[in-house]
Amino acid sequence: MKRLLIILACAATAGRLYAQVENPVDATKNSATNTTNNNISNGVDNGVNKAENAVKGLFKKKKKPADQQATTAQNNPTQQVQGGQQSAGTPGNIKDYKNYDFVPGDKIIFQSNLADESVGEIPSQFTVVTGQMDVQQEDNENVIHVPTGNGATMTPRMKTTGYMPDQFTVEFDFKNEKFGLGHLSVDFGQRVYYSGGEGIIPGITFGEDNGVNWTLGDVTFPEGLDVNYNHPMQWHHIAIAINKAVGKVYVDQYRVANVNNLTGKANNVTIDVRGYENSYVKNVRIAAGGIDIYKEVATDSKIITHGILFDVDKAIIKPESMGTINSIYTLLTKTPALKFEIDGHTDNTGDAAHNLTLSQQRADAVRTQLVSMGIDGSRLSTKGFGASVPLGSNDTPEGKANNRRVEFVKTK
Repeated sequence: MKRLLIILACAATAGRLYAQVENPVDATKNSATNTTNNNISNGVDNGVNKAENAVKGLFKKKKKPADQQATTAQNNPTQQVQGGQQSAGTPGNIKDYKNYDFVPGDKIIFQSNLADESVGEIPSQFTVVTGQMDVQQEDNENVIHVPTGNGATMTPRMKTTGYMPDQFTVEFDFKNEKFGLGHLSVDFGQRVYYSGGEGIIPGITFGEDNGVNWTLGDVTFPEGLDVNYNHPMQWHHIAIAINKAVGKVYVDQYRVANVNNLTGKANNVTIDVRGYENSYVKNVRIAAGGIDIYKEVATDSKIITHGILFDVDKAIIKPESMGTINSIYTLLTKTPALKFEIDGHTDNTGDAAHNLTLSQQRADAVRTQLVSMGIDGSRLSTKGFGASVPLGSNDTPEGKANNRRVEFVKTK
């Protein structure tokens, strides 16, 4: 009951459309307070967890019949396994993402940054609503660790709880030591297994039997996305896009849910990880709006994208970038006379000369990818700007993330 009261109280709080992230200094102080409060409340939480687990047991998912699973995959081209490019349960490479159509929002309102956090401490950018979590090293980088035990319910530490617009995207990476995605939920102001919370978009539960539950009930993952017991300890990319009544959920290169019956509004984003085993979360990003590339290129002569991502300090394109690249490819294919200068931009981290070179290399990498897909190279030029043309401040993780971008500028 304690969790219900806390989360419903958050859901009832109204705020500005675009909230600012809390000051990092204040966030660090509050993080220490969270640690103390969590230690005090653990005894109560243990009892709450037992009660919640009993409730969740009433909603255990059932497998879909084989013919229904086949129909789901046939109706969703992004769910098809791509020509043996991957083994079951393994996140795909760029070739596997050739049908990916997720494009993140065009204004980043939260971006996690764990690189400078202290191992063993609660990450200062997040509020721990219940349970326990800390920063740990995993795969040579700092990540959020949810230990075996109480689990954790976490939400970005923002100045107001009502910071979500009508159209937004959410992305993060998740790994679990026994499951792929079991024991994970994403909510927008209420817990998915509680009744009530009118006016709030229903939350999403990733199931223990290789499926997802949203407003259409259980939807079984495609056969190629076997992410549970057989494939533990693998990172999987979660992407969610919501525009009022319409919502989509992606896991790696697959679109696993597509609904148009959403009701209510999102107040915030809450990630809930049940503590049956160790789990890990990283790269949490929330963005407002969405890109209509056809409208932008017609009215603004350039398209600013934040969805083309690269490995840290490298020009290697991450596979989840293919949603944005595929949209540019489609635009170029449908408009044969269109030509672009591809501009690379970085934030101000590191040496200016290095950033200039890196931005050029990244622009070149995008051009190379489009050419490999069949676009005539004469239609594409490139230029790197480093950190010389920021969109905003480099003083926050969100500002830096907005400054890291790839622009497509129309040329003659």
